[in-house]
Amino acid sequence: MDHEPEEFGFERYCDLVAERLGGEVVAFNDEFFAPAENLLKPGPPVFDPDRYTDRGKWMDGWETRRRREAGHDWCVVRLGAAGEPRGVTIDTTHFRGNHPARASLEACVVEQGLTDQPEWIEHTDWKTILREVDLEPNTPNPFELGETGRYTHVRLNIYPDGGVARLRVHGLVRPDWERIAGEIDLAAALCGGRVIDCSDAFFSQPGNLLLPGKSTGMFDGWETRRRRGPGRDWVVVRLGRRGMISTVQVDTDHFKGNYPAACSVEALDVETDADELDVPDGEWAELLGRTELEADREHRFEPPTTVPHTATHLRLNIYPDGGVARFRAYGELAEARVL
Repeated sequence: MDHEPEEFGFERYCDLVAERLGGEVVAFNDEFFAPAENLLKPGPPVFDPDRYTDRGKWMDGWETRRRREAGHDWCVVRLGAAGEPRGVTIDTTHFRGNHPARASLEACVVEQGLTDQPEWIEHTDWKTILREVDLEPNTPNPFELGETGRYTHVRLNIYPDGGVARLRVHGLVRPDWERIAGEIDLAAALCGGRVIDCSDAFFSQPGNLLLPGKSTGMFDGWETRRRRGPGRDWVVVRLGRRGMISTVQVDTDHFKGNYPAACSVEALDVETDADELDVPDGEWAELLGRTELEADREHRFEPPTTVPHTATHLRLNIYPDGGVARFRAYGELAEARVL
């Protein structure tokens, strides 16, 4: 790889509670001033100094009333994709004199159908994955979790009350592979695909490439800064599972004056569970040669049949720079081995 990528921290993981992945607030004990569903909104929170409701100041987040008795407030979120949390961001942006003093996070596994029972929250075996920690006002408040296990729901506890703007649960998607068959998008975030490296993430994060659905704007894709020297930009995707690639899709939706002139795709088949790769360029096999791209268009390419299609990782190269909305890699599972 020709130069060091920018650090993108928790962005290398999927936001397991994201609305676009299907994350949903399913229970809470209070949302007097602002609804809990705001926790999962995409994008940063906003502040309108002149906006009020009949209950008080309008806030872009979840805010409970002032507690006058013992206890604490809580909110339960169903993950959009079952997975293993590795980090959490409890964002108190714009909450200054009304942020919680502390917070903790619990997680559980609940089989489908059990959540229809009225008492399921009280009867569930919750595991603490973030002990009670202090929160600072008007700041993201990120916390590393380490290895935690696979879960389907999380419960955010705030002590004793107050407001949180956004909740992000960064982690690894762990699909139920017994329920998956046939041709799938092996790079999809919902199938466990994730970006592990990139050359540049100046304007927007490369993890957006793997999100479900169509892009909603340039901010919802991956865009690099303008290149003033030789070279190319690239992103490395670790597939959710080893597979036989039959079709790749490169979508430049919304990128009109800033789409890449061309792209290429390389494949790698390696026996490693490591998040970082130290692989010489010569070990990457060309899956799709350098091919011209058009603005604001979905491109689908079928690699030549003479090219080995089995891969655990793919590298999307763009020439010389620019923006891509979505990247897909369709194929079938090669064997029963989860990365």
